[in-house]
Amino acid sequence: MPDRAREPEGVPEAGGVPAAPTAPRRRYRSPLAALVSVCGELLITAGVVLGLFVVYSLWWTNVLADREAARQGDDVRHNWAQKGSGGGSPGTFDSEDGIGFLHVPSMGSGEILVKKGTDTSLLNDGVAGYYTEPVKSALPWDKKGNFTLAAHRDGHGARFHNIHKIRTGDPIVFETRDTWFVYKVYKELPSTSKYNVEVLSPVPKESGKTKPGRYLTLTTCTPIYTSDYRYIVWAELVRADKVDKNRTPPPELR
Repeated sequence: MPDRAREPEGVPEAGGVPAAPTAPRRRYRSPLAALVSVCGELLITAGVVLGLFVVYSLWWTNVLADREAARQGDDVRHNWAQKGSGGGSPGTFDSEDGIGFLHVPSMGSGEILVKKGTDTSLLNDGVAGYYTEPVKSALPWDKKGNFTLAAHRDGHGARFHNIHKIRTGDPIVFETRDTWFVYKVYKELPSTSKYNVEVLSPVPKESGKTKPGRYLTLTTCTPIYTSDYRYIVWAELVRADKVDKNRTPPPELR
């Protein structure tokens, strides 16, 4: 006897009426599973937000600060060109627009505009500032004292980001309208308390000096991306060269 023809799927053997499809069973989710799912989504969102904040803090603030520092630096040089060299007393350099430019070849950060004060709002413009408190800074043209500077190490221009690359014997040059002040590094302090104001003293004894002189001190946060401690570099003036009409930089910057 021949085999019966196979019935098509979904067609009953009798009656000729297809069976109604069975409704899928709804999957049950426990409250715990729902909570885990929501928490996972929140963590992903938080991760994205945190990532965007890091990009903003470490990249975009640098872009904005570089633009602002370049604009302010151009203004200072324009003012110098208008006044010409050789005019005025050294005190005329000290203005809210900026007193000059710091050059540190071993940091590779280009010229750094220096202004009065170390408030965060000022340093956020991608400049360095000289201390007015807790210990008042001397200025390069003063006969003696400690020219003390601060700048950010990450974000907002990060002008002192590579301070750890400075070594004893490296040159540091400060440029004003009329003078190149050439310093030589003699001591680095990789880490000290942020409350250690002795590093800013007119005679920085912690650096080994015991007599008045013409010193330069660079300060910034350390480790990188934190502000727990301070990194210090000390230098001493070795000479001051007059700026010529072509603003030819000293040999240390060529």
